[in-house]
Amino acid sequence: MMKNYILTFFTLLSTCLFAQVNGVGIGTTNPQQKLHLASPTGTIRVDGLNSPNNLYNGGGVDKTYPLYVDSNGDFTLKTSAYNNSDGGDAYTSTAAINGTVTITTAQSPNDGYEVVEITSFPFTVARNTILEVKYSISIEVFSNSSYNIIQDPYARNITNFFTIDTPTLTATTRRYAPSSRCYFNRNDAAVSPMPAPDAATGFIYNSGTTYIPLTPGTHTLRFYGTISSGTANRNTHIRFAGGPDAIFLRLY
Repeated sequence: MMKNYILTFFTLLSTCLFAQVNGVGIGTTNPQQKLHLASPTGTIRVDGLNSPNNLYNGGGVDKTYPLYVDSNGDFTLKTSAYNNSDGGDAYTSTAAINGTVTITTAQSPNDGYEVVEITSFPFTVARNTILEVKYSISIEVFSNSSYNIIQDPYARNITNFFTIDTPTLTATTRRYAPSSRCYFNRNDAAVSPMPAPDAATGFIYNSGTTYIPLTPGTHTLRFYGTISSGTANRNTHIRFAGGPDAIFLRLY
């Protein structure tokens, strides 16, 4: 009987030592990690992450939600962002905003194109990471800085995009998440010479999303807006970021 106790003791001891050195295996006697689920159908259930217990779990049969790891290594369903306007205006009057761009018939060159840097966001990362960027920028279209409506039969193309770590915009600069809108008002002065013919007014939006790999260091996002009136300069005045705008930055 004593031999059986001794044999059982050494069996348990060797099992514990094996588990401490190699990890804990469920369905395997040779765990390859600290916790190894060997079953091909093995899953993990955490009651603290289910819909009755976690307000970030929306519930619903056959619906899933992203699982994240916080700085402590804890699992969580709550997502956090490096920058998130979260219902507020991303481009406020306190930021460095240059939100207008103008084309006039008198300017040179007569190429019907202008570009402006709207604002920038510097930030620092300590490791290799993936940056997710989502933006939504409001646009208002006028014929001049007095905010008169356009009264000609020509379309305008308005584009927004951003660059990363490029202080000067050139023809070869990588432009991320470009988004465009076309403005057209056919009720022009030649057809309808009234003082104020009908035209669309108010905000339109350009929105974009992209993912960028980054190395450790300080980086700068620069948001731009462009206007094109065709091959010739036609009076145009665009006001960017004058409405409720949004930006979302998240590091992975």
